Amino acid sequence: MNLQNDPMLHSPLPKNKNSRIIRSLGRMVKMTVIYVLLVLLALFLMGPFLWLLSVSLMPGRNIFSTPPAIFPTFINFDNYVQVWHFMNFPKYILNTVIITVLGVVLNVILASLTGYPLAVFRFKGKNLVFTLLISTLIIPSYTAFIVHYLTIQGLHLGNTYLGVVLPGSVSVFNIFLMRQTFIHIPTDVRDSGRMDGASEFRIWWQLVLPLVKPALAVISLLEAMSFWNSFLWPIVILNDTELYPLAAALTYLNGQFAYNFGWIAAGTMISVLPIIILFLFTQRYFMEGLAGAVKG
Repeated sequence: MNLQNDPMLHSPLPKNKNSRIIRSLGRMVKMTVIYVLLVLLALFLMGPFLWLLSVSLMPGRNIFSTPPAIFPTFINFDNYVQVWHFMNFPKYILNTVIITVLGVVLNVILASLTGYPLAVFRFKGKNLVFTLLISTLIIPSYTAFIVHYLTIQGLHLGNTYLGVVLPGSVSVFNIFLMRQTFIHIPTDVRDSGRMDGASEFRIWWQLVLPLVKPALAVISLLEAMSFWNSFLWPIVILNDTELYPLAAALTYLNGQFAYNFGWIAAGTMISVLPIIILFLFTQRYFMEGLAGAVKG
């Protein structure tokens, strides 16, 4: 049998099979281009962070060299060791943890208590109240500094952790997020609580809050980042530098080693490391909570 003359060996591929191969190659090329662009964009956005990390790992490096070193040419942790001994980092970290925990707890409780009635209750002026709350988002937060300062001093909370936390304990964005999340809670959940004789507060605490954990995680993460990195308001309200959070302490001490940029970079890297770790462990809840709010 002559296989060379067999027409089956020389017959072209079916058109539908060729089209599938072409479509598959097109999708592969498209995804490759998208991923390359995303990687380049990520590297561009991470440029300042990489530069700061590079400076912190190279003691004695002139940061104004041309071109600037984005990736370290050598690695040395002397900056971290020296700045850790120079500053009382455990004390400033403890201050920051106290301020952050207080701020997160107050924001979660107050945002939930405010968003719940705006979502499930029916009363006159509810839409007006919600509209007025949303309209305050256009007002820059720094315009209220003087009012906040006078209020905190009038309450005799100056130079206290509560004075640092109280002005930021309520966020309109958090209220909006919780309202949009509570709207999607089935009414059967609340009805079942009423049938058992539960009060509205107990329904909110025991039945509704466990169903909105992703939204609570979003608020907790956003406020944790905000309070952890706060530096201007603590400097304004705290007279005792021993009560400063970490970001404020680093800013206050810049003048003492202004020419040792490696120490500043190392201290900054130490301060942002906990937030990076926190986000890595909670990013799934963060995305779920934002998705639920957008759907609302």
